[in-house]
Amino acid sequence: MLAAVVEQYGPPELVGVREVPAPSPAKGGVLVRVRAAAVTSADGRIRAARFPRGFGQVARLAFGVRRPRRPVLGGVFSGVVEEVGPGVEGVAVGDEVCGMTGARLGTHAELVAARADRLVVKPAEVTHEDAAAVLFGGTTALHFLRDRVRPGQRVLVNGASGAIGTTAVQLARRAGGHVTGVCSAANAGLVRDLGAESVLDYARTPLASVTQRWDVVLDTVGNVSTPLGRSLLAPGGVLLLAVADLGQTLRARGDVFAGPAPERPEDFTTLLDLVAAGDLRVVVSRTLPLDDIVEAHRLVDSGRKVGNVVVTP
Repeated sequence: MLAAVVEQYGPPELVGVREVPAPSPAKGGVLVRVRAAAVTSADGRIRAARFPRGFGQVARLAFGVRRPRRPVLGGVFSGVVEEVGPGVEGVAVGDEVCGMTGARLGTHAELVAARADRLVVKPAEVTHEDAAAVLFGGTTALHFLRDRVRPGQRVLVNGASGAIGTTAVQLARRAGGHVTGVCSAANAGLVRDLGAESVLDYARTPLASVTQRWDVVLDTVGNVSTPLGRSLLAPGGVLLLAVADLGQTLRARGDVFAGPAPERPEDFTTLLDLVAAGDLRVVVSRTLPLDDIVEAHRLVDSGRKVGNVVVTP
């Protein structure tokens, strides 16, 4: 099969598409022919060994000390079941499914082996591209905002035009929040269309200079320090750090929440049902063939990616 392979840490140009042996489904697993896979900020961090401060050594132990232990990146996919491994029930060849593979990675390829209990059936109303795109940022946004936004509350989403932010703006608005999005001036229209009542252009209005206060502050970028984030909170507010360094994660308590979002199939279903019903818009800025994987990584590295980037093997 063809796969995008990374054999050493470094820039996007080190990713190459080549023939590799096809995986086989293990017990409790399935083999899926990938129709679409997201290229995410997590993929960029792993490829470049560019991990949040303090996580470098731990991350290299997990992903490879000198080179990527799993050379085929990608943790999100949507596709069609091609083979079912032993012990799998409720999933059949030909089913359209989507899911996440966690540290196993491997979705930037024509075929991926995945655990059956980590995937869900894709609704017919949702395209493979939208299914692959919504899961990474969507599960993070859902994890941090669920039960933390009440009707009438003021919500600030920093990085409102990114993969996490585009979903977070919509989820916060659906919960009854009054949303302010932080993004570039070029993306202000999109963020308003997604439900933000107001938009701050980070180039003209640094967060350190604002006097407004919010009940919920969600940082999806990683450039809001804990002291700055707390200074933006109204009394009783909460600071949500979706991209936190080790120190922030260890010190998160009280009004600060940080840490990785779990990859839960029930969350996949929640998001997909919203998309299928037309209640959640998936923002995909580029859909590229797998042969253009280098360009996909360049977009991720640029820091100017709008919504999601998807490759189609």
